[in-house]
Amino acid sequence: MQLTRYTDYSLRVLIYLAIQEEGVRVTVSEIAEHFEIPKNHLVKVVHHLGKLDYLKTTRGKNGGICLAKKPADLGVGDVIRNMESSFQLVDCQVPAPCPIIPVCLLPRILSEARAAFLGVLDQYTVADLLKQPEQLKSLLGTGGFFGKYEEIRSVAIESPAK
Repeated sequence: MQLTRYTDYSLRVLIYLAIQEEGVRVTVSEIAEHFEIPKNHLVKVVHHLGKLDYLKTTRGKNGGICLAKKPADLGVGDVIRNMESSFQLVDCQVPAPCPIIPVCLLPRILSEARAAFLGVLDQYTVADLLKQPEQLKSLLGTGGFFGKYEEIRSVAIESPAK
């Protein structure tokens, strides 16, 4: 089963926000930059996550987004169910009704597979995705050594005059 980019981006947003210090707000632009995702796509994802009460959004000069719940309270299966538009794996009516529908077992088997897939995801929370927070921060450039490196690199250093 393949998840949509929309759901992928949703999980990335939640992971990014979960590795921030509690209460720290970040911008959609910041997340888009770190994941190299088009900002206009991310705006839609963040809006949806906000409507589902996964995020707190604040407008204005000091605005931004942060998690509305603790990472341990954000079930991966729930997020995926809420962000995916459809879990229909096969459509037996397109392009025309399939003649073997009355005896075909494929829809039932695929339904079982979908339930098993979601059942595994239900065992995990966003907190489970953060087992290596320092490595995540380093790879995303949001703290730790890499963040300090970026701060140092952005400061102009002059050589002493001889």
